[in-house]
Amino acid sequence: MNNNPHFEVLIVGGGAAGISIAANLRRKSRSVSIGIIEPSDVHYYQPAFTLVGGGEYRLEDTRRKEADLIPPGVQWIEDHAEGFQPEQQRVTLRGGDYVGYEYLVVCPGLQLDWYKVAGLNQTLGVNGVCSNYSPSHVTYTWDCIRGFKGGTALFTQPPVPIKCAGAPQKIMYLAADRWEHTGLKQADIHFLNAGAAMFSVPLFAKELEKVAARYRAQVHMNCNLVAVDGAARLATFEQTKSDGSKENITLKFDMIHVTPPQSAPDFIKKSPLAGTAGWVDVNENTLQHTKYPNVFSLGDASSAPTSKTAAAVRKQVPVVVNNLLALIAGQKLHATYDGYTSCPLTTSLRAVMLAEFIYAGKVTPSFPLDPRVERRLWWLGKKYALPRLYWNYMLKGRDWDIPHKEAYMERFLAS
Repeated sequence: MNNNPHFEVLIVGGGAAGISIAANLRRKSRSVSIGIIEPSDVHYYQPAFTLVGGGEYRLEDTRRKEADLIPPGVQWIEDHAEGFQPEQQRVTLRGGDYVGYEYLVVCPGLQLDWYKVAGLNQTLGVNGVCSNYSPSHVTYTWDCIRGFKGGTALFTQPPVPIKCAGAPQKIMYLAADRWEHTGLKQADIHFLNAGAAMFSVPLFAKELEKVAARYRAQVHMNCNLVAVDGAARLATFEQTKSDGSKENITLKFDMIHVTPPQSAPDFIKKSPLAGTAGWVDVNENTLQHTKYPNVFSLGDASSAPTSKTAAAVRKQVPVVVNNLLALIAGQKLHATYDGYTSCPLTTSLRAVMLAEFIYAGKVTPSFPLDPRVERRLWWLGKKYALPRLYWNYMLKGRDWDIPHKEAYMERFLAS
């Protein structure tokens, strides 16, 4: 490979967004030269990690070789992106070289800030301290759940934004349902959320409060995990009181599922592409950079104010590709993203509540079914259909869509 290659379209990140962009773009244009910068040789279907931790899916079924997913005719640069020089239209690599581009798509995902919880790195994966957010430790979550003999189980959620904001409580429901099925009566379950509500959309927050109550889970808001002592089985939280003051509270645990703090990758934060919060600063509808018109961003690293899910990426991909091709052709950008995202909320080992919404938290179901109802149908979709659609359609660049409609929800609210 040329040490300093140049591409018409350069993609930073080979995860769900990056592979989908490359495949979709290649389907729509055979002539555009495309490069992907991605350091990892393994690709995970992360939406299934909750099911892996809950004992309902195998970790090996979430994993593919990155090389097998790179579309034909797309060049893979197996290195870390280290910095951006948008004025010179190039990206520097950790190995010391740089890659030039005419158009840039930035989608490296986000980073997990384990270090922000004191003691967490030292005890993760032992002492009953587990997390579905790490492929290295997700199977330990299942070990903790099936080995739990009673006592106190804590489930934490850090300040948003995070990947799939429903995931921290979904694993709690799977664990609680599992323990009920095994006849365990001595489970003292606590959900400790750094935020002020169960979910960002009030309609679903109200329903999730009922689910938590059904499992007799004690819910604590404005409680942010700041330290874990695994050997002593102690977790310390900073609790924000109604008057704005803060105090630390420490709870004993027999198991704790930790959702780590998350943020934009450091190399994004320190780049000229970042906005004030550290994310790649884009127009929320066109996903074009607010300063550099030949730069786009989508997925977890983007500043678009929506939940960071694979469902959001699926809707963002055709918007970016169509606007990119319009820009290349000297035309006006015409594709728009309305903030759609979806979160299949696993509320038991047999049912899912399908939360779908757009910007401003407007509920927009894709089906004429009340989304507040937990359904076996959505569980089957979560476990069997969505992984197949991910590997065989989304990552293959196929445009597939089911229109989401606010009118469906208006009908149910009016009835």
